[in-house]
Amino acid sequence: MPTKKKPQVTASPRRRRELLDTAAEVFAAQGYNATTVRKIADAAGMLAGSLYYHFDSKESMLDEILSTFLTELWEGYDTVLAAPLGPRETIEALVTESFREIDRHRAAVAIYQKESGHLSAQPRFHYLADSQAKFEKAWLGTLERGVAEGAFRDELDIRLTYRFVRDTVWVAASWYRPGGRHSPEEIARQYLSMVLDGIAVRTE
Repeated sequence: MPTKKKPQVTASPRRRRELLDTAAEVFAAQGYNATTVRKIADAAGMLAGSLYYHFDSKESMLDEILSTFLTELWEGYDTVLAAPLGPRETIEALVTESFREIDRHRAAVAIYQKESGHLSAQPRFHYLADSQAKFEKAWLGTLERGVAEGAFRDELDIRLTYRFVRDTVWVAASWYRPGGRHSPEEIARQYLSMVLDGIAVRTE
């Protein structure tokens, strides 16, 4: 007599999103290697076995969390990069879009920062390295265009500036909480004021 397979349960899109959001928070707080399916299930208020009806592994969950974040990030970035904007306006739009993504996917950003270095060596997560290379090219290209067009100082160290802006923006995922006092757009405006115009009072 053939063995009956367990019925596959398909979660509603909303429930699936809730489970992935819970998993993302656990991964971000405890690290991927230290996180077990049981810990995710506990945080979601369900049995570990029940979680396997929706996802075949914690790796699948992490893959969906990161790929969803990066897909949305690049939808926003590609729109900015395709727009007829000057270099300064492009930087402003990229920073603003970055904070919007931190607002939407704070835990995923934290995971990406902590885990992408070693995950990208795995075939399943090779897209992380591809995304990083594309990200770097977009930012460096915009900064180089800004120097060439006279929007930014010609003595600017392009790569150092890129690293400074990148780290200054994305480290915000460590403290930012959605629904806080400031909107992502307002935080972006404050960051851009400091990055592009400095913090000292102008004397001239």
